[in-house]
Amino acid sequence: MLDRTVAPPVQPLARVTLPAADVFSLPNGARLHVLRNDAQPVVRLQVVFRAGKWYDPTAGVSLLAARMLLEGTRTRTARQIADEVAFYGASLECEQGFDRSTLTLYCLTRHLAPLLPLVQDVLTEPIFPEVELAQVKTRTIQNVRVERQKSSYLASEQFSRNLFGPTYPYGITFNEAVFQNVTSAEVRHFYQQHYNFGQAEIFLCGDVHEEHNALLTDLLGSIAPVAVALTTQALAPANVMPQEYVTLEGSLQSSLRIGRLWPALTHPQTHELQVLVKVLGGYFGSRLMKNIREDKGFTYGIYASVGPREHATSFVIGSDVNAANAKAAVQEVHHELRTLQEELIPESELQTVKNYMSGKFANELSTVFEQCDKYKNLIFFHLPADYYTTFVAKIQAVDSRTLQQLAQHYLSPDSMIEIVAGPAR
Repeated sequence: MLDRTVAPPVQPLARVTLPAADVFSLPNGARLHVLRNDAQPVVRLQVVFRAGKWYDPTAGVSLLAARMLLEGTRTRTARQIADEVAFYGASLECEQGFDRSTLTLYCLTRHLAPLLPLVQDVLTEPIFPEVELAQVKTRTIQNVRVERQKSSYLASEQFSRNLFGPTYPYGITFNEAVFQNVTSAEVRHFYQQHYNFGQAEIFLCGDVHEEHNALLTDLLGSIAPVAVALTTQALAPANVMPQEYVTLEGSLQSSLRIGRLWPALTHPQTHELQVLVKVLGGYFGSRLMKNIREDKGFTYGIYASVGPREHATSFVIGSDVNAANAKAAVQEVHHELRTLQEELIPESELQTVKNYMSGKFANELSTVFEQCDKYKNLIFFHLPADYYTTFVAKIQAVDSRTLQQLAQHYLSPDSMIEIVAGPAR
């Protein structure tokens, strides 16, 4: 009879291998990456450009360029674009990130061919109409105003500004007056310079057929590239103020953001560093959760995470607490950081974290879309081909002494930027 008082044994995870992608160079210089899986008759097409916040000539231009792509072309209005996408039961959106902007299409396999001309039209013939541009500006400004009534938003915004510096692309915060004054001509010029198929990366995954490659080559591979070479800015993040309090009148809670610059994913001990962050605050049973949530009752949740970007990587601990407990919560965070520096992690705790990370990693590869997301990291962060295939072995091999040494180097409370946003003190 099954004894439900005894946990089932944990089976070690076998080696995990990402499916290989077929890579094609298109006539205009774009690269097409294809990952095939016919488990479901669906596909995802992503066209990625070097058009993120990093390349902003004026703050907000890249955001407007991404959002305006679906607001009308020479042959279709915004309503017609939306109606055509809805007719096929598809999804089409364009998102601006810190480094790149991505147009994403989800659809049934049989609908990819009729939708590709629409994708081509959106990418090559946007007109950036003035009325729609004004509406996008208004919606964006209203959304930011609402978000800035939340202590969590203010803490995250100020943390980025203080960590990277107010003039570094990752640290520039939203300025309503500057954003409102961006013109349609500026957005159009940014689009012409940065939505360049000569430097585009195209990812097609799912139930992909051979004829789809030919269609993409004909429709997207024939788009003329822009004869402009983008240069990477030689910038270095600069910490501004190590500690700062942001006042939000009337708030009942305070939001904490504590962190620092962090090694890039190409660091030789990147997998070991991920284990260290998981032990600290990367899952529900982490040390921060046990202390600050379960023991002290200061918060519903607290986390530690790493935010990799192409030009700089950050580490942050974040939580929302009762305003009266903010100072005590910060002290407990410091306590957990010092404990990792001073004491070895018990083997049983470390093994639990290793098992959790292995299982979560396997779960994150359950669909071809998730597999493609991992593959994209290899491309954009310039990671070695075996980055993920060695993941499980690397984390299973790490020992407590190595993690203590990493904690001593990277987790000193004195090296952290600390932001607290809450009511007036």
